Amino acid sequence: MQTAGQQLTLCIIKPNKVNYSEPFVEAHIQRLPGNKKVVYGGFFPLFRHDGSFLIRNKLKLALYLIQKRILGQKSIPVRDKAFASYLKEEKIDIVLAEYGPAGALVTEACREAGVPLVIHYHGFDAHDREVLAEYGELYRESYDYAAAVVGVSEDMCKALEDLGCPPEKVVYNPYGVDLGLFYPVNVSASPINFLSVARFAEKKAPHLTIRAFAKVRKKYPEARLIMAGIGPLWKQSKSLAAELGLEGAIDFAGVLSHEEVYELMKTSRAFVQHSVTAAGGDSEGTPNSILEAAAAGLPAVSTRHAGIKEAVLHEKTGFLVEEQDVEGMAAYLLKLAGDASLAAALGANARLHMEENYSFDHRIGRLWNIICRSSEAGENAWP
Repeated sequence: MQTAGQQLTLCIIKPNKVNYSEPFVEAHIQRLPGNKKVVYGGFFPLFRHDGSFLIRNKLKLALYLIQKRILGQKSIPVRDKAFASYLKEEKIDIVLAEYGPAGALVTEACREAGVPLVIHYHGFDAHDREVLAEYGELYRESYDYAAAVVGVSEDMCKALEDLGCPPEKVVYNPYGVDLGLFYPVNVSASPINFLSVARFAEKKAPHLTIRAFAKVRKKYPEARLIMAGIGPLWKQSKSLAAELGLEGAIDFAGVLSHEEVYELMKTSRAFVQHSVTAAGGDSEGTPNSILEAAAAGLPAVSTRHAGIKEAVLHEKTGFLVEEQDVEGMAAYLLKLAGDASLAAALGANARLHMEENYSFDHRIGRLWNIICRSSEAGENAWP
């Protein structure tokens, strides 16, 4: 990992104080070097790193909340001044804004404080049409000031350029995976268990995974599908499983820790995820769960969607189908169900792919290099 800039004071804007589905943000907080100050409480932070309000004057805080929550204003000078003052007081060298809207909203404060800004996009913030309609103009203004704008897939980087970000400021850096937490498992001895770890949300399309698995179950009645996670489509997914007669074949495991997920990987034949572009345009970045499964030596059956196309190499580390292709997904699941040796060979390639391209040391090191370079050169950091 890069060691230059070790003494940098880095402010990370984390919209959600706690969110199990954002392991990539936690990885930045835990693994990036430097002196880190994490602020949170929305795309524009409400709380300082010590948990106190960013705006300390009660009257000004009340005014800010009225302007934000009642009037729906995006440009609020009182909060810009408060954050600019915070950056100066804490002697912040550079700001890392997690998500595009966060970067857009803090641009003016960073400019006022003379602090460089790196904006890290993650998925919906580069694709969801409602988000783009709400923040599009602010995005373009933020691109003028930002030192670097990070995308986690090639599709996302292209989308950022289409949104108006100068190509020379767009930097590709996918997520990484903890290779020390996910060791290769013995796929060749696995039962016919398929594992899915994802939010039950539209872009994850859990219903399509269930329908594909239903076709596997017809040929292999001993096959099981374990679906870890929670979300708005959880109840609907359980109802679909019941409708298809799969109650005993699908385990809706809920939210699990990394350790619990790894235990499930030890008895899995393959990982499965049918990611799609949602009706409103929402899209993946690079799903962490696919990287973790690959690190554990599991092949993946997934879709040609966003960063999955780079994380899963078709017919080398797993299989890819077009979005909505339930028949194609079922065919590849059936292929792996009937050939544990093939699954093991693909899984070994998947682990090697992670070691060579997606290790935390590599990816966090790359992000730290982006941050250091941006802190030194500001708006002129790239190319």
